[in-house]
Amino acid sequence: MSKMFVKTGDTVQVLSGKSKGVQGEVIAVSPKENKVIVKNVNVVTKHVKPSKMGEQGGLVEVESALYASKVQLVCPKCKQPTRVGHKKGGIRVCKNKECGHEF
Repeated sequence: MSKMFVKTGDTVQVLSGKSKGVQGEVIAVSPKENKVIVKNVNVVTKHVKPSKMGEQGGLVEVESALYASKVQLVCPKCKQPTRVGHKKGGIRVCKNKECGHEF
């Protein structure tokens, strides 16, 4: 289990795979599995059985998890994917290494 650099609500860009280059918002984070779920990225089709309560069965499209190493944070100021550093004095703050913006 490693420390997650992404939090729910962050905007990220996918670095590899079929959704390469797509930007989206992080919906969920799983630190134990080191995975994230990004809105409208890595969508898979699941087959759902009808339930006893009257819900219909069929095909449902759901976002699937990506490894956290396959995404990169997007700077809210310059809207570019960026490497993130942490401020060393006291409070930990994410800092864009290219433009210097803290977020």
